[in-house]
Amino acid sequence: MYILIFTIWLILNDHYTVEVCLLGLALTILLGGLLYVLFGYTVKKDLRILRKVPLFAGYLAVLFVEIIKANVKVLSCILNWRHPLSPTIVVFHSGLRTSFGRFVLANSITLTPGTITVEVDDEKDLLTVHCIRRELLDISEDALFIRLIRRLEA
Repeated sequence: MYILIFTIWLILNDHYTVEVCLLGLALTILLGGLLYVLFGYTVKKDLRILRKVPLFAGYLAVLFVEIIKANVKVLSCILNWRHPLSPTIVVFHSGLRTSFGRFVLANSITLTPGTITVEVDDEKDLLTVHCIRRELLDISEDALFIRLIRRLEA
């Protein structure tokens, strides 16, 4: 976090002198202390988040591919009149431990065409999802989104 704050300070300044760099370091330390007092920021938390950046980047890549695949499936459902749409609401347990994990899953489902998350119940670990066809929604314990989010939660 300190490196990020200091880098932003340097980017926002036009010229680089010793005085500007020392002032940037002082403000970075002051802001870091303020983040510690107000939000409980520690360097350990920062390092834990940095270790998860590659996992999150992989998750975003998988999400992008799944969005493209869902677009093709929804288009095929719309254009193929032999397979009628059968909108349904599905309620399921996600099996995720944190509310952040359920938040990420719910938003990923909503971003995927043909599905939308209607409700998330954190106490009971229930997600309510509306989908245009039941076959388009993979809610098994071994679903790709759920496995990747579990790795992000760990």
